[in-house]
Amino acid sequence: MTKIHVVLVEPEIPQNTGNIARTCSATGAALHLVRPLGFEIDDRKLKRAGLDYWNTLEITLYDSLADFMARHENDNLWFFTTKASRIYTEIDAGEGEVYLVFGKETKGLPEELTLSHYERSVRIPMLADKRSLNLSNSAAIAVYEVLRQDGFAGFRTDGGRLAALREHRGER
Repeated sequence: MTKIHVVLVEPEIPQNTGNIARTCSATGAALHLVRPLGFEIDDRKLKRAGLDYWNTLEITLYDSLADFMARHENDNLWFFTTKASRIYTEIDAGEGEVYLVFGKETKGLPEELTLSHYERSVRIPMLADKRSLNLSNSAAIAVYEVLRQDGFAGFRTDGGRLAALREHRGER
């Protein structure tokens, strides 16, 4: 089973980070936050968006992008940017650990970072001349692509009570 790490570089909007924290909690992904942050970790909006999931998260903080890269340069990193020509479904999460790296809401990732890691930069397709997707939606798309590649190993996929009820009724 692949271990997923969601990396937010200088996130600015606490609600987005809170929503991503909730996605990480629901999927077992680790959350990495790279300073400077546009909010305080104890921000009320951040906690509200993440609901009661904060105590179930594995969170790592970094002082800067340079700090993060120094610790993870040789890891399986994938950089999400609207400027990439590769599509996110081309990620090869592989075995072990994968890091999905996202930039700040207003500017994305630094251009020099994505240029120096061009072969590992991917995009989520959108219609031309449209604004990019919300950060929390983009992170969820990326996380679930890795889970799909892993066959949703360890995840409930049977529909729970509804599936049992349909089976009891003899329905398919």
